[in-house]
Amino acid sequence: MPSSTPDALLLVDGYNVIGTWHHLARLRDCDGLEAARQQLVDTLLEYTASQNYETQLIFDSHYQDTPGNRDVVTSYLTICYTDYRQSADAYIEKACALYRNDIRKFNQRLIVATSDRAQQLTVMGYGAEWISAQRLWVEVELAGQRVQRKQRTLQQRQSPKRFLSSSLDPVAQQRLAQMRYGIKTNSSDGSLG
Repeated sequence: MPSSTPDALLLVDGYNVIGTWHHLARLRDCDGLEAARQQLVDTLLEYTASQNYETQLIFDSHYQDTPGNRDVVTSYLTICYTDYRQSADAYIEKACALYRNDIRKFNQRLIVATSDRAQQLTVMGYGAEWISAQRLWVEVELAGQRVQRKQRTLQQRQSPKRFLSSSLDPVAQQRLAQMRYGIKTNSSDGSLG
């Protein structure tokens, strides 16, 4: 769950990213569009949580005769399917136009991830930041590496201190070892006796 206000609102053109990220394009071609969509969702879940971003992953539905809908996956990620005859580009442009008059713009960045050149120029005209799908991939990879380093560091710090005895000073550890093996000590100075 976001700490308070997310640092940024990230709008991702889903099919543009799937077509640009080579591993997702291969997955789409081999296993179908649903598999590629799910992989993108899984990837963005980890990324947006680590970045404290509120992310909207937008997919075109304009070729299907269905109303648009939103699927809230977590507090960090929402999947948005556009309305019939609405492209992801139109959805993103509308979101940018609305955000331009939103008070959140003073405390929160608006970032659009797409490699569509016309879309890039349009969203920047609304005052949003833009990153290409390729740059998003680099950012996702770097964030994943940072999380892994942090986890390794935490594991290294926690491993030696797994037991209470490891946090005791050496004299206390010696006394505990003696007690464990039934060796009597002189209680006043800790020596054998």
